[in-house]
Amino acid sequence: MNSKSKKIAIAIPKYGLTGGAEHFAYELAERLSRNPHYEIHVFANKWQSGSQQITFHKIPIISFPKFLTTISFAFFTERKLSKMNFDVVHAHDRLFNADLFTMHGIPHRIWVHEIRRKSMSLFDYGTWWVEKSLVHSKQCRMFLAVSNVAKDAFIQEYNDVDPGKVHVVPPGVDAGRFQKADRNLCREEVRNRHGINDEDCVILFVSMNFDIKGLDRLIPGIAKLRKNNPGENIKLLVVGKGNEKKYGELARSHGIGDTVVFAGVVDRKRIGNYYAAADLFAMLSRFDTFGM
Repeated sequence: MNSKSKKIAIAIPKYGLTGGAEHFAYELAERLSRNPHYEIHVFANKWQSGSQQITFHKIPIISFPKFLTTISFAFFTERKLSKMNFDVVHAHDRLFNADLFTMHGIPHRIWVHEIRRKSMSLFDYGTWWVEKSLVHSKQCRMFLAVSNVAKDAFIQEYNDVDPGKVHVVPPGVDAGRFQKADRNLCREEVRNRHGINDEDCVILFVSMNFDIKGLDRLIPGIAKLRKNNPGENIKLLVVGKGNEKKYGELARSHGIGDTVVFAGVVDRKRIGNYYAAADLFAMLSRFDTFGM
């Protein structure tokens, strides 16, 4: 590395894996690593990288009891960072200290009360505590929100923070990742893998949170669609992570158990193939900080 290069730390529990925040951090770090003026270090518990120029640091996470999950990642990251000298520490999740904090969501307390409409658990209080520590640390000099929704919620929750420190930096989508795929080959490969016929009309649903993204609304809608179009061969292809048992039972209760196909979590590099293999995309999200 150039002796004058900037040494940058990027912290996120899962790097390069499935999820919007994970994709954002991945694209940022991978692209910065191509610039010889930056020395990139990633602090994560799990990762998947395409660059040989990034140094990874394994951060342990204590997930049992659950309330230690966020606290332990912040604690062990802090301990490692304290032994190294960085020009910039960029947090993509809640730490105790960072120079920059990219907010991929809204403040945790608002998320629990207003979006999930639940009371705070011990895990939620722990996460909220770490978040407040970061926001009020003297080190953090800039807050980057992925949307105006995230910015407004942050200012609402932390009205003692100078609004001039809060900026909107929306993520982007690499459209080329989807355009390069051979549609016919993807269609054949994905459909064969999941037992779907070529003539079937495939409606794609992709999410790592079935509840928030509205799968419970989509399944009854598909049932009504099939009832009104009995001659159509329709399949709902569900990609991602969620309670498959719960939603499988919901599908069966609406008489479309054979219509809903659960594909599970798909590798980030292959997700474009599923879009290419489908005819329609459906997302009835209840809330999105930034809908990709």
